[in-house]
Amino acid sequence: MKYFRLVWAGLWRKKTRTVFTMISVVIAFLLFGLLQGINQGFGTAMASLDVDRLYVTARTGIVDGMPISYLSRIRNVPGVRAVSLWAYFGGYYQDARKPIPAFATDAAELFKVYKEIKIRPEYVDAMVKTRTGALISEALAAQYGWKVGDRVPIGTSIWTNKAGSNTWEFDIVGTFDASAYGANFPSFYMNYSYFDEARQFGTGELHYYILSVQDPKQGDRISREIDAMFANSSVETRTQTEYALTQMALKQLGDINFIANAIVGAVLFTLLFLTANTMMQSVRERTSELAVLKTLGYSDTKVLVLVLTEALLLCLFAAALGIALAALVFESPTLQKLFGNFSMPGIVAAMGAGIAVLVAFVSGFPPAWRARQLNIVDALAGR
Repeated sequence: MKYFRLVWAGLWRKKTRTVFTMISVVIAFLLFGLLQGINQGFGTAMASLDVDRLYVTARTGIVDGMPISYLSRIRNVPGVRAVSLWAYFGGYYQDARKPIPAFATDAAELFKVYKEIKIRPEYVDAMVKTRTGALISEALAAQYGWKVGDRVPIGTSIWTNKAGSNTWEFDIVGTFDASAYGANFPSFYMNYSYFDEARQFGTGELHYYILSVQDPKQGDRISREIDAMFANSSVETRTQTEYALTQMALKQLGDINFIANAIVGAVLFTLLFLTANTMMQSVRERTSELAVLKTLGYSDTKVLVLVLTEALLLCLFAAALGIALAALVFESPTLQKLFGNFSMPGIVAAMGAGIAVLVAFVSGFPPAWRARQLNIVDALAGR
């Protein structure tokens, strides 16, 4: 702290240049915080996925249907604790541009598979007893102002009912809390038996079997047994863990880890040259001033440390501001709605600090070494 005012004065000697350099560093670390925050967040979320849950889909793709007749055979596989199903409905309420994650399912079994979902038992009983019943997430109920007892029309761009309409009416019989699984978790459930009976086409088909196993260590064995059971059938299956299925879905969007690292790497590489250029110009313009410091008794090493500290202060201050802005963005309603209760992992801030120090050292050391090597006589003479 003894030399802070001296370092601070040197940093702000050219205010305009310093401001623009800091803005560049802030933007770079804002981008770093957002991309790496999302990347690390996905990694953390995937690491926490249940290891005792398996998904069975058609081998040709998750959009292709499988027969409902597979259900009893899967349920009888040794080691399977509970089995439910999903048939994608593709719903919306009033506006087709605002989709609702709606699925037809067997609710009584579904909540045995998804143990973290919080729902009152009487709501599950009401769903079983009500043919046109629907269970909705508390978040969806709050969004549209729905409550138990309401009858709501849900449109779909896929399924036409036997009345010839794409609008289906459901009676809300209960709500559930699925916050443990994030905002994008299916939030509207209807009875599969009603859906299958009322649709014009695709009868007897569904898109997922979801099952939980008694012993996670037996997951691979159960997966192989299920797939072998339906090998060479009209619809072969692919059984995967929740982690593997999520990875496959993310890869359809692209290699997020590679994209994030490539963009951040390119930005930081450019930032390195920008900061180095700023520091080099600053030292070149202050050659005579640094020579004066040496005449006043400042050692070569002390001058080197002062210049390096200047670069460190510039990078760390701007990087902290950029990371802080990224953290605020993660708290925005838009990202919260997209990713759920999603905050920037602390490791991203630590990585940002480490990168800021590295950038400061790499960009600041050459001009700092040049300042250390200054000859007092030559510098004062302007040579």
